[in-house]
Amino acid sequence: MRADTAIKKAEIRTLIPHSGLMCLLDEVTEWDQRSIVCITDTHRDPVNPLRREGCLAAVHAFEYGAQAAAVHGGLRARLAGSTAAPGYLAALRDGRLYVSRLDEIHLPLRICATRLFGDRANTVYECSISAATAVIAEGRVIIVERT
Repeated sequence: MRADTAIKKAEIRTLIPHSGLMCLLDEVTEWDQRSIVCITDTHRDPVNPLRREGCLAAVHAFEYGAQAAAVHGGLRARLAGSTAAPGYLAALRDGRLYVSRLDEIHLPLRICATRLFGDRANTVYECSISAATAVIAEGRVIIVERT
């Protein structure tokens, strides 16, 4: 099932535990049972909570990927008539960065997350973060249910 209309930030906040500025995703543009695509401009926001000394390091791209995975889990759970179990980013595998900073990218980020296996909060997602046609970061995030 593809999203018929975009899912905006207010609704995204109902699906994940991240609140305020820590909700990094602006919009879900499409999703189905296996994957999700989100966009954002928060990497350019001078008050982004992940910035240090005015800079947003590229390694934070994986937090964007993990949040996309969390939103995907929330959407899948809602479709099944429940809510997603709380989870946390437990590991990153095969992470590759192609830039050093996110705040220097002047285009919106496109975050794609594909569920490789697992269910509920114990899942592995392959993530790709890009700006236009340039891949910024890619890797696999492992989400584990919080107990």
